[in-house]
Amino acid sequence: MEGHYESPQRVKIVYSYLKEKGFAFIKPKIANENDLLLVHEKELIDKVKANTFFDPDTPNLDNIFRYALLACGSAIDAMRLCKKEFTFSLMRPPGHHASKTNVGGFCYFNNIAVSVAKAIKDGNANKVAILDIDAHHGNGTQDIFLGSKEVLYVSIHQAFIYPGTGMESIGNCINYPLPAGTKDKAYIATLSKALDKIKKFEPDMLALSLGFDTFMEDPLTGFMLTSDAYRKIGKIIASLSINTFAVLEGGYSKKMDICVYNFLEGMEGG
Repeated sequence: MEGHYESPQRVKIVYSYLKEKGFAFIKPKIANENDLLLVHEKELIDKVKANTFFDPDTPNLDNIFRYALLACGSAIDAMRLCKKEFTFSLMRPPGHHASKTNVGGFCYFNNIAVSVAKAIKDGNANKVAILDIDAHHGNGTQDIFLGSKEVLYVSIHQAFIYPGTGMESIGNCINYPLPAGTKDKAYIATLSKALDKIKKFEPDMLALSLGFDTFMEDPLTGFMLTSDAYRKIGKIIASLSINTFAVLEGGYSKKMDICVYNFLEGMEGG
């Protein structure tokens, strides 16, 4: 959709940059409807398939059902491969605003939730922690896993922006809302607290909802992280030494390629 922030160009820029840097890519397998049914109601799946849903931020594009299945399939592939090494699913559309019953916030199906639910169902993990470091709260992921004993959801996000949720923690969903203007030092201090919660949970897999809209030049948010912060963030997360995979969520600046590269460098260095 012309003029939409969540455009193919944002991923193409990152792909080209990482390709130049020598990163390897695989083509994803497409997810199936049984995978989606692990976290979504059939009514939602049918609406996306028929293109009969409505959300002002989430356009009814031609072939969107196939694109959304490919995004989910990419997340599942990343989950399956993470026992060998850290894996990153560079795909779109994102997913963490999609709930059990609704699309929203550029998201059709919840890629991270589908992959985590499948990891548990297929025996790839017994307990999974989800760390959501997109600038927006993953309301859909919280909706899906609230009350789960196998999943811990931890989110660090900007307060008082879309979708307006995540202002307090509830049960197995731990939220850290931070003010606009948050810089590297304060953010990383909060990340350290979040990782302490994850350590106590003792997961055998870590799933990252990885947004780069926390960058200081992002047009949709108000955090003030530098591009160098992502290298530090990656290194700190990698120090947990847990099987880890990441799924791309938001990030809309022209320097997203640098931010992603720095994060991956940090993960490798850690």
